[in-house]
Amino acid sequence: MQLLTLPATPALATSIRATAQVFEDPASQALLAHLQLIAPSDASVLIIGETGTGKELVARHIHQLSHRHQRPFVAVNCGAFAESLVEAELFGHEKGAFTGALTAKAGWFEEADGGTLFLDEIGDLPLTIQVKLLRVLQEQEVVRLGSRKSTPINVRVLAATNVNLEQAIDAGHFREDLYYRLNVVSLALRPLRERPGDILPLARHFLKTYRQRLQHGPTALSECAEQVLIHHPWQGNIRELENVVHHSLLLCRNQTITVQDLRLSPSRSRRQDCLTPQPAAHTGQDLLHRAFRKLFEEQPGALHETVEDALLRTAYEFCHQNQVHTAKLLGLSRNVTRTRLIKLGALSVNTRRTEASALAY
Repeated sequence: MQLLTLPATPALATSIRATAQVFEDPASQALLAHLQLIAPSDASVLIIGETGTGKELVARHIHQLSHRHQRPFVAVNCGAFAESLVEAELFGHEKGAFTGALTAKAGWFEEADGGTLFLDEIGDLPLTIQVKLLRVLQEQEVVRLGSRKSTPINVRVLAATNVNLEQAIDAGHFREDLYYRLNVVSLALRPLRERPGDILPLARHFLKTYRQRLQHGPTALSECAEQVLIHHPWQGNIRELENVVHHSLLLCRNQTITVQDLRLSPSRSRRQDCLTPQPAAHTGQDLLHRAFRKLFEEQPGALHETVEDALLRTAYEFCHQNQVHTAKLLGLSRNVTRTRLIKLGALSVNTRRTEASALAY
């Protein structure tokens, strides 16, 4: 099992970030394969996902797989600073640049020189700072607040957001040119409810971690409790799962965590009873039949090509635009898959160039 964890710090106790990430679910395995391809390059990466899905963990893994792994990895929460201090924090300041600037100080870009700078919650940056950030990315140099001298930097930028930046652009809250500068490569992290194969490995990891911290005896999840965890919607994603396991261990009076120990809110849970779910294949088959019937009613005639194209597009998206995994998922050769993607227009010239560049590193 591929397991990623954050370095232990006191701040994690009150953080909403995910502290662990696994890649057991097929969707997660496809994501892992994709990031292993792009990690060795110096391309900027935009990581998109809900709060608590493990965006920082993925960023750290990209850094570890890159040639910069022996240089600093600096994580900055863009939403954690007052607007008046963002520029000084990112780009640094000279002595006397503003009230309270008693000494000169390097910004986070200089601190990350030679390594990777992770800008979390990039959508929270004020527009005035977005302009300056774009210039830094283009020129690869920073100018400290209160200075006229530029400082060359060599930094790979990974950015993350839990908001739709395209909607933010339409609303005038985010610069389009900065979006395309950051979005050379895009990684979409699925919420935990859409990758159920990761739930129990994560739950067992957290159970082991908190057993050790609390000096608790051997404890396991009951089969019924496992089923409830798998079918819970997890709006808080991995961090919510960690909190539930921690709380359940505190309540557990024997060596087995039961459904009653989980204390999941009924309003947030899809299931209130421990029921044996139908096999996924039967459920999927039923949904597929319904979808086909509806399609036949709405668009009769000449549907074979439409369905085939839709299947290929959906599989390509599911596999995070990875041709090899798409071909494997559909049982096709890579050449056939690639030819059909090009015919559909799903594989653009820029995409082909990006993949070729990633493979060249």
